[in-house]
Amino acid sequence: MVNGTSVMTGLAALAFQRAQYLSRLCNRITSLVITSLRANLYHYDEILFSVKPHPGQQRVAARIREDLLLSGDPTPTDFSRSQRIQDRYSLRCAPHIIGVLEDSLPFFRTMIESEINSANDNPIIDVDIGRVFHGAMYYGGHICFVMDGMKVLVANLADLMDRQLALLVDENYNNGLPENLSGATGPKAGIDHGLKALQISVSAWTAEALKATIAASIFSRSTECHNQDKVSMGTIAARDCLLILELTEQVAAALLIAVRQALEIRQRQNPNQDSEFRMSDEVKGFSRSLRTLIPLVVHGVTIEPVLRKLVPIIQNQEFPLY
Repeated sequence: MVNGTSVMTGLAALAFQRAQYLSRLCNRITSLVITSLRANLYHYDEILFSVKPHPGQQRVAARIREDLLLSGDPTPTDFSRSQRIQDRYSLRCAPHIIGVLEDSLPFFRTMIESEINSANDNPIIDVDIGRVFHGAMYYGGHICFVMDGMKVLVANLADLMDRQLALLVDENYNNGLPENLSGATGPKAGIDHGLKALQISVSAWTAEALKATIAASIFSRSTECHNQDKVSMGTIAARDCLLILELTEQVAAALLIAVRQALEIRQRQNPNQDSEFRMSDEVKGFSRSLRTLIPLVVHGVTIEPVLRKLVPIIQNQEFPLY
């Protein structure tokens, strides 16, 4: 009664909304990671981005500048907190990584909307002229391509956030934060594991997401005595994409816990240095909402309940973003 192309297109429409939100959430989280790690803010300069004019990429960099109040011509004073000329790629290249998805989303939307407004079955009957057309309007190649492409770009968000979390928890790279972002103080500070288990989990979720990125369209099989000898595999691609979206949402939830932890530790370290936390009012509000939702991890506590609370908030797109 319902052709497979209708199913894959419906799933693609749902996937599009989630991917679009994840792109913006990853953008906002990246701004917080930049602040937490005291990154070199020159990496997001407007003049720098003018030489590579991909619109989505530029939009991501502009959001970071807006989040961190970097509008206008930057001065050395604005950036003096970083001693590094070049930060690691997961910070420096974040607009370029997120920007690929941002630039692809309008194309994906056009393809999905075209399919939604198309006939996708066989035969096609024209009642005005009384003809029956036997063809292949059911073929889901366009949607399969969108889902195969989207899942790769979303998995790259998971990989980016996984790398950012790895920097946050490593005392060799986090510019003065404690190992594993431990919130413990006093005698137990040296033996507390902080967010170690969380980072291990994120690595596993990211690996699973990356494994699912292989293109479904290349696995067409011949069936029905070679009548259906080349099929789109679009429903499998859509299901893969939804799996990767779910895993990436889990990664985002974990990174929210980490940046909430990192920002509070920074404030403990420098309670009177507001310049270190220059953020727009919107980002300050976002940060306050994280403190409300996420308790500070001090000594060995179970983080799973917090993750189970955060993931539906992300899936329901409840955090106000750009």
